[in-house]
Amino acid sequence: MCDQTFMAATFGPCDSCSKASPLMNIYVKSEAINYCSFCVEMMACQGLQKGETLASLKKESENLKKKLEEERGKLNDVELHQVAEKVEPVAALSLKTRRVLKGHGNKVLCMDWCKDKRRLVSSSQDGKVIVWDAFTLNKEHGVTLPCTWVMACAYAPSGCAVACGGLDNKCSVVPLSLDRNENLAAKKKSVAMHTNYVSGCSFTNSDMQLLTSSGDGTCALWDVESGQLLQSFHGHTADVLSLDLAPSETGNTFVSGGCDMKANVWDMRSGQNIQSFESHESDINCVKYYPSGDAFASASDDATCRFYDLRADREVAVYQKDSIIFGASSVDFSLSGRLLFAGYNDYTINIWDVLKGSRVSILFGHENRISRVRVSPDGTALCSASWDNSLRIWA
Repeated sequence: MCDQTFMAATFGPCDSCSKASPLMNIYVKSEAINYCSFCVEMMACQGLQKGETLASLKKESENLKKKLEEERGKLNDVELHQVAEKVEPVAALSLKTRRVLKGHGNKVLCMDWCKDKRRLVSSSQDGKVIVWDAFTLNKEHGVTLPCTWVMACAYAPSGCAVACGGLDNKCSVVPLSLDRNENLAAKKKSVAMHTNYVSGCSFTNSDMQLLTSSGDGTCALWDVESGQLLQSFHGHTADVLSLDLAPSETGNTFVSGGCDMKANVWDMRSGQNIQSFESHESDINCVKYYPSGDAFASASDDATCRFYDLRADREVAVYQKDSIIFGASSVDFSLSGRLLFAGYNDYTINIWDVLKGSRVSILFGHENRISRVRVSPDGTALCSASWDNSLRIWA
């Protein structure tokens, strides 16, 4: 997001020529090296065949991209909304605010539901992470972190821990205790370490592995117990703002989106980028898998949400209206996958019919931009987090 972008500049001795200069942090076979711009250029030229230049290789790369797009276009026989013409429209919705969670002293930046369908965790610019009981509005736990802008938080699958991270470039795991008076901050354990801010985090299907995305342009898989880096994912050329794990318990893929306007699908075992989509015209703020795992949606600063089918390897729907001019910050699907909830920077939540591409309803109530929307695990409620310092539960 344009007003949430942070940059870390590195200056020091180059790993190749040893001269002190501005450094580029690059990865070769998952190993981090710091080279000056001249040495990066020299390294890029190594291994060139006779008559080859960087310019000619770039041109060849662009031509191959065009050919791929042409092949994709040949398979594009029908649009999703045309297929769905005979499907019954969605009945009128009557979602209302059922709970308002107040307690943060600044912008709420992230939230996540617990698998028990009752508790949720939120993180804020005030440096606090709060665990709530969504039924009673009680604050069950509160953790104050050493830095503000806690941009990411996630509940562990067991419900016994939460992960959080932000501008401290770390992602920490905090075990939750039944004793509400216990000092949880003292039990906090740093697991992940990036070279720029942590923008997102998610546990895999166990409490033992944690996936993170960062402003350093990478995603990473970590072992919670040892803090060891298990796999790193390099392919974005700018800040990664969001990630989402495939919903299947045996799934080994996740999707990420960032400031390079790309949405990338990754294989967690190999670290390879297996699919990439580039149809947005601005930063991708959020990505979310469809419940079946065969597709995903993205929300962008270009004021659109888009729907991508992984099997067709292309974008199949765009959710937009001329009257929507503010960026979309967050998306989530209903349990059936028929509805797409999208939070926008104009303080509203739009509900879209995924199949027909039409807007079904608008939710009003927040007094600042929406930072996160998440449907509860049983599909009965929607929670939204906002820069108005509050969270709302809709049902």
